[in-house]
Amino acid sequence: MNAAKDLKSRTVNSSSESSAEIFSKPRVVIIGGGFGGLTAARRLRRAPVDVFVIDRTNHHLFQPLLYQVAAAALSPGDIARPIREVLRHQGNATVLLGEVTGIHKQDRTVELRDGERIAYDYLVVATGARHHYFGHPDWERHAPGIKTLRDAIRIRERILGAFEKAERSAGRDGDEGALSFVVVGGGPTGMELAGAIAEIAHQTIVRDFRRIDPTRAKVYLLEADSRILPGGFDEELARKAQEQLERLGVQVMLNTRVTGVREDRVEHERGFILANTALWAAGNQASPLIEKLEVPLDRQGRAIVQEDLSLPEHPEVFVIGDAAHVNDRHGNPLPATATVAIQQGKYVGKILRKRIERSERPPFRFRDWGMMATIGKAKAIAVIGPLRLSGRLAWLVWCFVHILYLIGFRNRLMVMLEWMFWYYYRQPSARLLTGELELK
Repeated sequence: MNAAKDLKSRTVNSSSESSAEIFSKPRVVIIGGGFGGLTAARRLRRAPVDVFVIDRTNHHLFQPLLYQVAAAALSPGDIARPIREVLRHQGNATVLLGEVTGIHKQDRTVELRDGERIAYDYLVVATGARHHYFGHPDWERHAPGIKTLRDAIRIRERILGAFEKAERSAGRDGDEGALSFVVVGGGPTGMELAGAIAEIAHQTIVRDFRRIDPTRAKVYLLEADSRILPGGFDEELARKAQEQLERLGVQVMLNTRVTGVREDRVEHERGFILANTALWAAGNQASPLIEKLEVPLDRQGRAIVQEDLSLPEHPEVFVIGDAAHVNDRHGNPLPATATVAIQQGKYVGKILRKRIERSERPPFRFRDWGMMATIGKAKAIAVIGPLRLSGRLAWLVWCFVHILYLIGFRNRLMVMLEWMFWYYYRQPSARLLTGELELK
């Protein structure tokens, strides 16, 4: 039976039908084609199972470089590949474009938005996370976050559009925040984004405008904690990262909790900053679909799972990546990083490939290979075991690791060439405005 006929015969179209029918092969349904989900699917390549990957988009996205699309350093196609293309040669894998809106553990089915139900023997939930506005979802309108390609393109339009608007309105009174950019959140994403905007303004487009001076743009990085990079990096590296940001022209404001975001300003506990462009990088929240699992959740909405990444009463259901709350050996929650998701995907893939019963499953153990973040051209910090690196060496390590983790030779080659061109000429190739810009 081919995959299309098999899918049709094993799709449950009503809740009265049981998913307990005997399948020719065990079915593994994976929700999400990110790092965790795609790694699990690829680990099952030679396993005697049928794999179904369901995602709302048709592509796998390399999220660690998403901010470079937002900063016009890379094109969307450089960091994304169609999931079907990635799994093209995996005969037991079927890719479905759709949004899962319900999970029925008793029936062992997942429900899509159009009402179709798909049965499973094993379920892997790898839905990732979205921005967290701490009870103020209305702020997203004026301060978008960056989790998808659409988010990145929208932010790119805002950043580049700000300079275009300033060129048009040069010499007019008012609009003090025309070239002020506020990034909320001093974690790796916020730091990388603030550094990239500062490089655009102070280096990349300096000679491109006639009526404005781009170097007069102001970039603010707001962090509620007493230091940037509050998790994962020690205070010495965080201090060096802040110094490198400030040398780029970023004004770092610590102990600054945001209280409001409007169209023309960002309000905080001690006042406000006039800025027409605000970007959000302050927190993550798991997909709302995780609530459908009806299990205990942490403060970020992540499912609290067992040591084998499965649910307490359902050993056939696994939650991995940004959707799962998993503690390390010291009892601290694992960070929401690509490395964690990839290792969890490999672990679940091995369990399913060997059909290991829960009583015999070894607990998941994360191998910490280190953390790193880039601030700008030849500026980065890295923690690799006992090593603490900063500056050019850390940046070279960062480049090598990110090239290594990209999927596909073409993506690796294109990103490497773009970085080389950017390094020598300071001219990113993706500075295009494709949407309609409202010029007043």
